[in-house]
Amino acid sequence: MSDVATSSDAPATEPELVHGAPVSYSRGEKVVHPSVATYVKVVKALYADGFRMAVDLTAVDYLTNATRVLPAGVEPERFEVVVNLLSHARRERIRVRVQLPGDVPTITSLYDVYPGTEAMEREAFDLLGVWFDGHPDLTRILLPDDWQGHPLRKDEATGRIPVQFTHNVTPRSTPARTT
Repeated sequence: MSDVATSSDAPATEPELVHGAPVSYSRGEKVVHPSVATYVKVVKALYADGFRMAVDLTAVDYLTNATRVLPAGVEPERFEVVVNLLSHARRERIRVRVQLPGDVPTITSLYDVYPGTEAMEREAFDLLGVWFDGHPDLTRILLPDDWQGHPLRKDEATGRIPVQFTHNVTPRSTPARTT
């Protein structure tokens, strides 16, 4: 009989969690993966932990590239909302990634926690069609109001708008260089 422990004898390591959400790491940065249901609760807890600045909020369409690294228990979906938070006091960043289904990509707005996300959520809505419940003005921000569809979705047809030039443009002269 051997005194060497086998892998089945080793205690199972518990997955790392932050406020109940699984954690992974990307390029040395902690990434938290809450569900849609726990998203705002986790973000509010991170705010209380000192992550007072939402640096970025965006969305990603994984329709044509379903492979990505997710922790155990997190199922990949077509869309993902990604939020980057910053704690100046802790000198730390943390990323939040939430999986959203392709049929109706809907998530609660972070506007009440981070008012600065207002325009970022509108951009994700405008270009990818992600709906942010509770947003104060979820309207188009980059495209005309009558635009049909969401151009950054991977199943959106590629289109082309012809470039328009003005004919009577006077070339700008280069200012004389003084020495």
